[in-house]
Amino acid sequence: MKTISRLLLLFILLSSFQSACQHDPHKENHTSDKHNDANAHMHQRPVAELIRNFESPERDAYQQPGKVIAYLGDLQGKTVMDLGAGSGYFSVRLAKQAQKVIAADVNDEFLKYLKERVAKEGLSNVEVRKVPYDDCGLKAQEADLLLVVNTYHHIENRPEYFAKAAQGIKSNGRLVIIDFFKTELPVGPPVPHKLSIDEVVQELKQAGYHSIKVEVNLLPYQYIIEATPRRP
Repeated sequence: MKTISRLLLLFILLSSFQSACQHDPHKENHTSDKHNDANAHMHQRPVAELIRNFESPERDAYQQPGKVIAYLGDLQGKTVMDLGAGSGYFSVRLAKQAQKVIAADVNDEFLKYLKERVAKEGLSNVEVRKVPYDDCGLKAQEADLLLVVNTYHHIENRPEYFAKAAQGIKSNGRLVIIDFFKTELPVGPPVPHKLSIDEVVQELKQAGYHSIKVEVNLLPYQYIIEATPRRP
């Protein structure tokens, strides 16, 4: 009996070891998981509800668009891409300042809403543009300013993505990123989906940007990072 019991115990231990060593693709931890998780978190709610939240007085209170646009400086005669435009929160405001605004997004529902909003408000200087997930869709030297508000943390392979984006920014142009501090806040995504200032700065350096400036005092819950593409 003792021999049988020992053999049975050995069989159970070996089975447990093999089970623990089995490959489970669902438990892999890829960098892209953060991208997928951030998008999945946002789209837990219908786009119509997201639009209401994006355009709410509560957002106005923390986003302070007037301060942001003043920070961006004189946009007269310039082309601005609003990447991840969503409901057009910044696009329609920028249209009053810039010569041209490219309201860019990957989501068809947001794009449909944007087109209707642009037509309703008679904004002849706003182009609504669908872009792929791996490219901002700028033509060579097309934009004076690439503005990325609350969108940077959604993008996958960011150093590669923004290295390509640099080709679409004019020689004297710039990239401006606005995103949430990586801490617990009453607004914004969960902390694991956020990126710290140091992470963003390091990624932009990898992508070939320089003259990187960081502003942490303008907005209550968000930092602003400004960078210039390095030219050969």
